[in-house]
Amino acid sequence: MSTAPRHTALDALHRSLGATMTDFAGWDMPLRYASERDEHNAVRTRAGLFDLSHMGEITVTGPQAVDLLAFALVGNIATVGLGRARYTMICQEDGGIVDDLIVYRLGETEFMVVANAGNAQTVLDALVTRAEGFDAEVRDDRDAYALIAVQGPESPGILKSVTDADLDGLKYYAGLPGTVAGVPALIARTGYTGEDGFELFVRPVHAEQLWRALTEAGADAGLVPCGLSCRDTLRLEAGMPLYGNELTTKLTPFDAGLGRVVKFEKDGDFVGRTSLEAAAERAGSAPPRKLVGLIAEGRRVPRSGYQVVHEGQVVGEVTSGAPSPTLGRPIAMAYVDAAFAAPGTAGVGVDIRGAHEPYEVVALPFYKRQK
Repeated sequence: MSTAPRHTALDALHRSLGATMTDFAGWDMPLRYASERDEHNAVRTRAGLFDLSHMGEITVTGPQAVDLLAFALVGNIATVGLGRARYTMICQEDGGIVDDLIVYRLGETEFMVVANAGNAQTVLDALVTRAEGFDAEVRDDRDAYALIAVQGPESPGILKSVTDADLDGLKYYAGLPGTVAGVPALIARTGYTGEDGFELFVRPVHAEQLWRALTEAGADAGLVPCGLSCRDTLRLEAGMPLYGNELTTKLTPFDAGLGRVVKFEKDGDFVGRTSLEAAAERAGSAPPRKLVGLIAEGRRVPRSGYQVVHEGQVVGEVTSGAPSPTLGRPIAMAYVDAAFAAPGTAGVGVDIRGAHEPYEVVALPFYKRQK
């Protein structure tokens, strides 16, 4: 039985702007408004406006909220300061990645966990199960928020024009409550594009007012609405993983090259600790595969699932691939055998419909913004 996709509070506005819509993780979301290349380049050089209301917000509160999150997640949430955020993961008992998350500390005993849209229910269910025995409440707040992002080098100036919040004092991976264009918001300096920018958590009833105000404020700065397509090419250039591609339940954080998010030094046990300790030991001795970047020598675009080859032998698999507007060539992320993972390794290619197209192995990310 098919289920109709959900719609964000900005659905009618997206359609009025001529957006091409697509079903993404059970939501009807804008894929692009006009040219995805132009939207991508706008974020790299000016600014872009995104509707991210499909993301899953889960609130954790109570006297033992910190203890619950320390047990349920692999990171050390106790060291997250008030008003700060942390990138972390939730894993299975066998160490497999359930999802990658951002956790915001809103108060001494109040946290907001933001999960990927496709995993939000799974993460919610896991947190509820893991909360047993803790004096803490896990609350599904997905319907309580709309999420709008403004990303790009012009984003600070655009946002400053519609808020009196101290944006200059707002560090990367921090958030503060404020008012934006008359709308109460949690203003977070986070994003998924590789650029400076902000994510604004607001009540759904205020989403359209905020979107229109930001559109007007950013008109002279070249702000454009942006869809999921350019969001994907932006995060790929920035070497940021996508759940379902670079991250899955079959991989541990150490397999994905993100073992730094696992904090063994924190007090107490946490779900997956024993398996992750073994994974860390394996990764330290002889990792079977590593996540690398690939840049095409030609023009053919690799896609997820394509085989990486070396002298006719399969040595890896592409996880994400797309044309890179910034580099002007196709790029990909791939897990490859460790022996072929060093930047500059000769003879590496991607099997694209039977032809072994040559690719250069590079370190991630492909693109890093100038500070």
